[in-house]
Amino acid sequence: MDNRVTTMNKDFELTNGVRIPSVGFGTWQTPDGETAIEAVQCAIRAGYRHIDTAAVYGNEQGVGEGIARSGIAREEIFVTSKVWNTERGYDTTLRAFHRTLADLCLDYLDLYLIHWPATEHRFADWRQINADTWRAMETLYNEGKIRAIGVSNFLPHHLEALLDRATVKPMVNQIEFHPGFMQRECTDFCRANGILVEAWSPLGTGRMLTNETLKGIAARYGKSVARLCIRWALQHGVLPLPKSVTPERIRENLDVFGFEISDTDMQTIDRMAYCGGSGLDPDEIDF
Repeated sequence: MDNRVTTMNKDFELTNGVRIPSVGFGTWQTPDGETAIEAVQCAIRAGYRHIDTAAVYGNEQGVGEGIARSGIAREEIFVTSKVWNTERGYDTTLRAFHRTLADLCLDYLDLYLIHWPATEHRFADWRQINADTWRAMETLYNEGKIRAIGVSNFLPHHLEALLDRATVKPMVNQIEFHPGFMQRECTDFCRANGILVEAWSPLGTGRMLTNETLKGIAARYGKSVARLCIRWALQHGVLPLPKSVTPERIRENLDVFGFEISDTDMQTIDRMAYCGGSGLDPDEIDF
């Protein structure tokens, strides 16, 4: 599996051979109803074929309606959702998955993720909770109801514990990743184990857009800071999930395949000090 990105490489390949469009459209904080419907329709018109949502976002019905109204064949759109923390466990995960399918009005998902790991600071049996949740994911995968399965916000020690018990290895780990917060240990672990890294908040929830270092580099390419950040993630073999409800920005965020950041500029961005992070540590969250 070679997920290095060239200027024209518009998808990645997962370990099971499933191909996933290399820029996804994120829907976190996008309100349900017409806002979600219109944003998803706009994204699909702009050329996105990868839509990312989650049960806890509360917008799966709107996202599903936007996909349905797009007029694009279902098999041409890669759809991801996630099981929320209160639904961890074998039976509860199965029920949560079927609610998600019903809300999206879909027959299957392309990718299903465990949204956050159960962790030691909250659960003495955190390893077993994650293993039981993962076993439900494996069941759904083996039944053909999901084309690929993975996790989100899992750090190396969470992944190691899961891999010890898994029959099917996670294919994706969706984590916070942007300039100033690369999570190198986690991304290196994932690469070593054939797990594709996806980047939520690739623009640092918008805080990258005013960063002077990034503004200076972007100006040299005649590109926006947003496009620079998305391109930077791609050149690291990381799949970015930018979000917006503004049509112009939705279109702009996908226009990242016609230029390449130099090695020198990549290194400058890589060396940026911590900035723009959410502060959400999987080992410390209380939700």
